[in-house]
Amino acid sequence: MLFIAVAATAWGTGGVVAALLYAESGLGPLAVSFWRFLGGALALALAWPLLPGPGLFPLVGRFRAAPVKYGVTGAGMAVYQTAYFAAVDQAGVAVATVVTLGSGPILVAVGARLWLGERLGGRGALVVGSALAGLVLLVFGGDPAGSAGGDPVLGIGLSLLSAVGYAGTILLGRAGGADDSAGSALIGFAVGSVCLLAPALAAGLLPEAGVTVSAGLLLAYLGVVPSALAYGLFFAGLRVVGATTAAVVALVEPLVAAGLSVGLLGERLTVPAATGGAVLLAAVLVSGFRRRSQPSDPAAPGRPARTEPG
Repeated sequence: MLFIAVAATAWGTGGVVAALLYAESGLGPLAVSFWRFLGGALALALAWPLLPGPGLFPLVGRFRAAPVKYGVTGAGMAVYQTAYFAAVDQAGVAVATVVTLGSGPILVAVGARLWLGERLGGRGALVVGSALAGLVLLVFGGDPAGSAGGDPVLGIGLSLLSAVGYAGTILLGRAGGADDSAGSALIGFAVGSVCLLAPALAAGLLPEAGVTVSAGLLLAYLGVVPSALAYGLFFAGLRVVGATTAAVVALVEPLVAAGLSVGLLGERLTVPAATGGAVLLAAVLVSGFRRRSQPSDPAAPGRPARTEPG
């Protein structure tokens, strides 16, 4: 669960970096998303010799063995990130992030119950309900005039589309928990790059004012920190954490994004919106307590309980 929290913190910086890129370079959401995916794939490929396990070539065989699974996962990651970056452009970092990650746990909880058979339970329902209440406060308690985007309603719609892709990625990652985390992330970034290449070329792949040092550094940061590092940790966490718990812990991301957008970009949050952020944080803490209080695998008759690193 710590891995997922660290990943969510890194993700929370991605929207702010994208907003800075929009203002400085003129790149659009499709181009920023493509460069992020390509950078994440390259960063993981370069770091691969330092990671335990087989070389890069067995990943090709893994993809051939389950092309639908990895294709859908990579496409879901591409939809999630591109819709999110487009929502940042239309509604601002704070609104886009909290709508995407606030609605995500609801979709994941329903999907995990119907598809994976995960039990929600009374406390789980309370956590999801708290997340929904925090989302309502953040959306309806915000200040549209303080939004950095031009169309908050369109931005909220794009955020909900992003949440659908996010929920699908979590559920697929949880269902295929036997894979190594870095390999799953690398395949996902490679597939996402292929999916985004043609749309990004049509929209404009290079900055309007030319490639600058600052734009290059911002794009490199997107590829390494909130992409390669964060997704590697996230998929590792999904191997031992339930899908619903992972989605709620990932709510750290909108809290980080909201704080950075207010402090660095001048976006505003009203008292109800700040209260919503506090409710989301409470949901994260309750989820963490729930996870720590439960064994990772009940003991079979005559065998000790199995514990796994988190």
